[in-house]
Amino acid sequence: MMMKQKGIEEELGLAKERCKGVIDRIERLSVSPSCRRTLLRLAHSDLNFLTRSSSTSSLNIGHLEAIVHILQQPFITGVSRVCKPISSPVRHHHHHHLDIVCTLNRNPVWIIVSDRNPTYISWDSSPKKKTKGLKSRLQQLLTLARSSTTLKPSSIILFFSNGLYCNTFIREKLREEFGASEIELNFSVFDFDFYSSDDSDGEWVNVNVLGRSYRGACVLEIKVVGEDDDDDDDITVLSAVKGSTTVASVVPKLSELAADTFCSLISGLRIFPSHVKKKLEMKGLLAEGDLVNYDTTALIALVSGISNGCTQKLLATPESELRQRFKGNYAFVIGQVMSEIQNPIHVELGSIISGKRGIICESVHSEFKELVLMCGGPNEKFRADQLLKHLTVVADSPSQRVMGLPTTRKLALKNKVVFGTGDYWHAPTVTANMAFVRAISQTGMSLFTIEHRPRALTGD
Repeated sequence: MMMKQKGIEEELGLAKERCKGVIDRIERLSVSPSCRRTLLRLAHSDLNFLTRSSSTSSLNIGHLEAIVHILQQPFITGVSRVCKPISSPVRHHHHHHLDIVCTLNRNPVWIIVSDRNPTYISWDSSPKKKTKGLKSRLQQLLTLARSSTTLKPSSIILFFSNGLYCNTFIREKLREEFGASEIELNFSVFDFDFYSSDDSDGEWVNVNVLGRSYRGACVLEIKVVGEDDDDDDDITVLSAVKGSTTVASVVPKLSELAADTFCSLISGLRIFPSHVKKKLEMKGLLAEGDLVNYDTTALIALVSGISNGCTQKLLATPESELRQRFKGNYAFVIGQVMSEIQNPIHVELGSIISGKRGIICESVHSEFKELVLMCGGPNEKFRADQLLKHLTVVADSPSQRVMGLPTTRKLALKNKVVFGTGDYWHAPTVTANMAFVRAISQTGMSLFTIEHRPRALTGD
């Protein structure tokens, strides 16, 4: 009896350490404050239960560990929901639990996580045991996914952290009845943290006491009928970069402007051929994952004098002159100057857009040209012309799910068009408009965006 009690105490102690480890990892996750609060609430709830209880029978920490493990993967982006129910648009009193709503390989997905022993995963529902089988749950989720507009995923991802190799029945049923297929993702197979030891001269030491392996995890994908499957004819490239335009032809002029970083930046951009590709070829490009959508703030940041060597000149200008030039935006501009000195924007964006093909929608193209014409100096206008030669203008073609969101002050129509076009092309939108990104996230929609710090035109 004493040995058994000692074993239970050791098991409880280990479970508490696992909870504390998960809490620490959640604190360091790159997710929204809302998602972090939800995860922390669940982790603290488990820890409190263990503190009051002498049993680990209801422990949910393994499921939470698996969710955090997924969220730590670099290819998981645009996380908008974790461990939250989603309501049926048809039957509002029916809620369906989702573990993660995010973007995977540029596509919106729902992720369902199972940390159960695969032997005990049931396929059919059992009224006597009051349990819902996997089949019933997936049927309801697929119905919900196909009827949803703004939250509609391209697929549902099933992550079985303990694998399915000992339950071939479930695996075959998923394949036969739902068309599930195994997908290869570069998940790290081990899950552990690094701690600094006092006797290690400050070096990081791997402590694998609480680590677990996901080497046997099984990841399956169930496709949801896409919103644009019948809209291929709507994908039209309105203007393509001229084949005669090369980076080499603009290098001398750019060098004269001491805009070496700008020259280097656009030299790293891939350019579409001068002729318009066939629609199927364009779809093939999407699969390569080499498209980036720019909003107006991103284009301004690339050509701004602040980003192109004018920081010292601006700091040397008398404050009275700067206040007269920038009026109420003086503090805003100076803040950008200091930000540029500490973290040059071209370096930051260069690592993101290098080797990618850039697209802008018609609305951004028009707005950018108008702003540069009104507020840009000669050098900024020259850089804007060269930048546009390396981008492709596409039609305003916002995705159905983004346009399905209500138009409000925070979700302005023009922004829905810009970000929605990027979503339609499965391309991340590079932006400094984080107010819109936050507003989108608050709706529960997962949208692939890349944040950059703002820069203003200076008349350079």
